[in-house]
Amino acid sequence: MTMEWRRRLEGAVFLLLFCLTVPAANWMIGHVGTVCLAHGPCLVPVAPGLSAPSGVLMIGAALVLRDLVQRRLGVEFGIAAILGGGALSAVIAPASLVVASTAAFLLSEFADFAVYTPLARRRLVAAVVASSTAGLVVDSVVFLWLAFGSLEFLAGQVVGKAWMVLLATPLVAYLRRRDERLGMTAA
Repeated sequence: MTMEWRRRLEGAVFLLLFCLTVPAANWMIGHVGTVCLAHGPCLVPVAPGLSAPSGVLMIGAALVLRDLVQRRLGVEFGIAAILGGGALSAVIAPASLVVASTAAFLLSEFADFAVYTPLARRRLVAAVVASSTAGLVVDSVVFLWLAFGSLEFLAGQVVGKAWMVLLATPLVAYLRRRDERLGMTAA
């Protein structure tokens, strides 16, 4: 298997997983949680005494996956993934959450893109963590404000997404080390 073929295959897998996070997040918010609020989201505990809408888990993963799509397939695919994910979010989100879900997705992914792109060549792991952190804060504020007119679950949203970023960090570090060992360059 050539390095180019391997890079493209991994990029396609990351792109597929990224695309799956959108419907998963939208489904989870209404169906998965330890408690589901009437006319509101289903909540999951993310820290002692702190809960968040369950979709946060997929959004945290989406931020990291988009970075990996860009690393493997290039900036153009990274931007296309954001636009495609935004369109998918608009189509799949519950009617009451379409604007909030789509706006939060687009704004947070472009914030992630803006931070990740200049940092990625020099410090991949730091770029993923910094860009995901920027994206998860933007996503949390925009989504909660537009969806519920409140930032009541802001801390839970940020912590829930941060857990997913932290869980993905060892994978990103492994990929960086493996890429260096194999001489595999980013797109």
